[in-house]
Amino acid sequence: MTKTARAWDEALSALERDRDTVQQGGGPAAIKRQHQKQRLTARERVARLIDPGTPFDELMTFAGWELYPEVGGCPSGGTITGVGTVAGRPWMIIANDATVKAGAFFPITAKKVIRAQTIALENRLPVIYLVDSAGVYLPMQDEIFPDQDDFGRVFYLNARLSALGVPQIGSIMGNCVAGGAYLPVMCDTLIMTEGSGLYLAGPALVKAAIGQTVDSETLGGATMHADISGTVDYREPDDDAALRRIRTLAGLYARGDQAPYARSRVEARPPASSRLPHEVVSLDSAAPYDTRELIAALVDAGEDGGSSFQEFKASYGETLVCGFARLGGYPVGLVANQRTVIRKQLKAGGIPGLNTRIEVGGVIYGDSADKAARFILEANQAGTPLIFLSDVTGFMVGRDSEQEGIIRRGAKLVNAVSNSVVPRLTVIVGGSFGAGNYAMSGKAYAPRFIYAWPSAKYAVMSGNAAASTLLDIQLAALRRAGHEPDDQELQQLSQLIRDKYEHELDPRYAAARLWVDELIVPQDTRERLIRALEVCAQNPQQDPLRVGVFQV
Repeated sequence: MTKTARAWDEALSALERDRDTVQQGGGPAAIKRQHQKQRLTARERVARLIDPGTPFDELMTFAGWELYPEVGGCPSGGTITGVGTVAGRPWMIIANDATVKAGAFFPITAKKVIRAQTIALENRLPVIYLVDSAGVYLPMQDEIFPDQDDFGRVFYLNARLSALGVPQIGSIMGNCVAGGAYLPVMCDTLIMTEGSGLYLAGPALVKAAIGQTVDSETLGGATMHADISGTVDYREPDDDAALRRIRTLAGLYARGDQAPYARSRVEARPPASSRLPHEVVSLDSAAPYDTRELIAALVDAGEDGGSSFQEFKASYGETLVCGFARLGGYPVGLVANQRTVIRKQLKAGGIPGLNTRIEVGGVIYGDSADKAARFILEANQAGTPLIFLSDVTGFMVGRDSEQEGIIRRGAKLVNAVSNSVVPRLTVIVGGSFGAGNYAMSGKAYAPRFIYAWPSAKYAVMSGNAAASTLLDIQLAALRRAGHEPDDQELQQLSQLIRDKYEHELDPRYAAARLWVDELIVPQDTRERLIRALEVCAQNPQQDPLRVGVFQV
């Protein structure tokens, strides 16, 4: 086994170990308590809900990773989200995990559910909610309740989805209390299992608020809501019966038109390359590779047996590689950072005797920005989805770059990405630093889906540069306070800064905060992107392209 292969093997094994830990939710004791209530866990519910033999593309698995240690953590944000096939159609599934603090909403829980609903809204993807939640985690209510991306946004998106005609099915399979009660009731269809509770205030709060003594079943049980309040559409004896009802109802919904690009889909061909993606890209971010080889490992083969990739302006702006291809039979445009060292031919009339210069892979130069901006407009003109393969150090700096107009040309690229109206999918395969993150369709630029490999690194600048800058700032502060550190203290301080920064570069750190939708293994990237394109195809509408003031 080569050094690169061994490094990848260790990284992928570590990722799977961490994923297994997260997927235990509240742990064996909490799972046992859920089963003692004659209820399935959230993951068991999802597994029985989706069509047999089909994948569940989980999203935001690492939400909450290492967050809230003072209260025992919140594995996977206390909720399971992802896209699964139900009755032959993709659905967004959102399931509270009652093994984690009784399914209570932490700040990250609300943000995770909102992100899942936003994906559903953008892609007109129908939603199934499996509700089993004690409501807001009260010790953190001030961080969950009032803001635009807090708990109330869940119900706002609930209503917006409904107004757009996006199907929503809610099933109460445990607790459903306080403000959280609105979510399933705002769905098209509401199912409730025996033994569950649906109320704005539970028995204890009712007693405290108005002095009324009432038991849970009378206050908000399935029989009461089915027979008296009329809130519940279907009452079911247990989880299995409720899941069967959901599957039956899901199969009855009409299906709308697909996006125009999906009508151009042809039969998929396996990639022409025999190499796996992580055989091209090293875990060592300093190791060069030709991004065309990565593209060839992902996209369909062409009719001639070679890659279907049609490169755009191949010999111009070479630190960004752009072009069209087919992926799973779908037409796609690709924008990828080139990671080889490039010898660039200079314009005539420069420094006498100097007609070439070296361009560093992963850096966006002015002509690369121009090319990519132009290509993005062309993809929008063609109605073709865009896939960004991001391994970017940032934009080029220095006198020559500034005089060549890097800010103006970079602004053009950012404008094109911001206003692009075709679906965009982003895969962070390596570094994602500074403004390069923005240019390569980072989270702030609302890609439909954003994935990261275990090799991804997220930060405003690369580790060495940032650590050096932070150390200078710390030293300046110490000296202003009249303290001059000795060599040992200086070394310790430097190491602390580097360790902290390296920890924050880890993709799990990004995934915990929902900067990416999921950490995926490289060998699953092709199939994951194909299924994401299928999800995006559920929305047939495409807004007109407008770019406003466009720098030239």
